[in-house]
Amino acid sequence: MIEHTGPISGIAAYEDRYVITAGYDNNVILWDQRTKKSICRTQHDHLVNQVAFSPDGQFAVSSSSDYSARVWQLPDMRLYSVLRGHDDDVEMSVFHPGGQLIATASRDHNVRVFNLEGACLATFLGHTADVISVEWSPDGTQLISSSDDGTVKRWSLDSQALIKDIDLNGVETDTIAITKNGVIFAGNDEGKIVRVADDTTSIQAHDAGIKRVIIDPDKSLLVSLSYDRRMKIWDATDDRLTILATAELPDDVWPRSAAFAGHSKLVFATFGSTYRTFDYGAQTWLAEDVPATGGANAVLASKLHGIVTVGDSGTVKASGRELCDIGTLCNFLVETSGTILTGGQLGILYDAATGRPILQHRSPLNCGVTFERSGREHVLIGSYTGEGLVLDMCGDVPRHIETIHLSENAIKGVAHSAGTLFSVSADAAAAWFDAETLTQRALLEGSHDKIANGCAGLDAGFFASVSRDLKLRIWDGQMQATVVPTPHDHSIKCVAASADGRYIATGGYHGRIAVYDRRLDRWISDDRETSAGISSLAFDRENQEFLGSSYDGRVYRVPVA
Repeated sequence: MIEHTGPISGIAAYEDRYVITAGYDNNVILWDQRTKKSICRTQHDHLVNQVAFSPDGQFAVSSSSDYSARVWQLPDMRLYSVLRGHDDDVEMSVFHPGGQLIATASRDHNVRVFNLEGACLATFLGHTADVISVEWSPDGTQLISSSDDGTVKRWSLDSQALIKDIDLNGVETDTIAITKNGVIFAGNDEGKIVRVADDTTSIQAHDAGIKRVIIDPDKSLLVSLSYDRRMKIWDATDDRLTILATAELPDDVWPRSAAFAGHSKLVFATFGSTYRTFDYGAQTWLAEDVPATGGANAVLASKLHGIVTVGDSGTVKASGRELCDIGTLCNFLVETSGTILTGGQLGILYDAATGRPILQHRSPLNCGVTFERSGREHVLIGSYTGEGLVLDMCGDVPRHIETIHLSENAIKGVAHSAGTLFSVSADAAAAWFDAETLTQRALLEGSHDKIANGCAGLDAGFFASVSRDLKLRIWDGQMQATVVPTPHDHSIKCVAASADGRYIATGGYHGRIAVYDRRLDRWISDDRETSAGISSLAFDRENQEFLGSSYDGRVYRVPVA
């Protein structure tokens, strides 16, 4: 059977006939909803973010980080048209209620409208940050978009003008859903559902950011998904929300995407090779096999275990053999003098050598770094909700000693150099902390032009960071950056440095690894290693080479000496 080989990032359903899924493996797969058998598969040039069906079920549209959306004719998934013109990832595409137009939302800050044949008919300018979500009004005369700039905007299709600019207090809003009467429900990064009508009100719905809200207008049901690992089902009768049910999400469900399917079913994106189903009438998850995928999210050159990887399945491998099976997606690996730590989607910090849980946090864990404080080994863990968890690693059991506020947004990377801790976050900010006192030295908002994705410690208190803006930044001890253009033409995902700080490697979602020589002030290598994304980079001191893990499950080696 055709299945995904990387996480499923987007999902849609058409009545009780079809389910379509989008994956980090670049694949789009059409499924028979009744049998859950795959019908056919097609591909983008880059990871696929979301998918949607046309109202009549004759077409589907997929949105990709290759900067395009593509229209597919069903059921054979024949390419019908390519929607081009965006300059960054297309996050979402939706069909007009009449089925002949498609609206797209992109990280280039723009919303566009295309016809089925791929001609761009309108571009809506006004957002000042990534546009993550777009929907049509029920009558098809307006577009509603939400953005990381903390606003929801209404646009007129006829005049192509902004009708209303709704400020949600600057809080990033990933997702919106619209009722039959045009009332907007927006889910934001503070876990609130904001109701936008004649006035604006909100309710605290979740304990962490809301990644998706979906609505079935005919049944007056709304579903919210959050990184607090919960799904909530709401009665939206009269355009007001009343909680009906709360369900814990299985460990393999990715709360990034879900859809109402046939009968009383909901289908969900997962970190596995197939999707998962919830019967909201019976309030139960269906007993389904969701095989793990082999993608790697992190790599480490370990002194104790050799080359270590971990990924979507949570299987920790050391030089190809299984070290332990944590059983849930993990994002990072950090080695201490005594063990290796990892963590991810469930917010649990684990001993990667044994699978033993060490610490439970309220949101996913993204990254980690070791540092010395008062002559003792410590670790800083960066979380999705902006906290830095500090652990004292000396003693028989790691001890959580403090939580520091690193950012208002998700921490994308942490690093250490010469007594300074450095972090970058999804709101493009950078922060410096004193490693001894754990107090903030500086916070620079807008330190990057787009989302910062990673950082690395260099020498003498210098740091490197990378961003979706395709730049490498080298920060000196005075917190000033030298901006270095890179060879990357798609978003940079990760960065690592050699032990002496001379060489800096950058890895991209497009499968490229490039190496910059600080002494020569030039890029000395640039190769596309894979068609899948490079998920993380590490430096192997023994072999003087960079290691790049990929969503295809392989590790790529790039020597520098």
